[in-house]
Amino acid sequence: MLKIRLKRFGRKKQPSYRIIVIDSRKRRDGKAIEEVGFYNTLTKQIKLDITKIQKRIKEGAQATKTVHNLIIKAENKNI
Repeated sequence: MLKIRLKRFGRKKQPSYRIIVIDSRKRRDGKAIEEVGFYNTLTKQIKLDITKIQKRIKEGAQATKTVHNLIIKAENKNI
């Protein structure tokens, strides 16, 4: 099963996350199938490719709770 989840990168105490599509059995920082966005926790910057995310969800991928909340927040900013 595919998951849309966060992959941590950045320095110690300065986390940033990539939003990726990955097999649910893989490690958090394992090789991703596709990168679909970016989230910086310090500046609250969110960049998402909504069309890729919607395509993956239609194919059966499931977003984690955190990613789901980020998608909702990003869609509300665009309105």
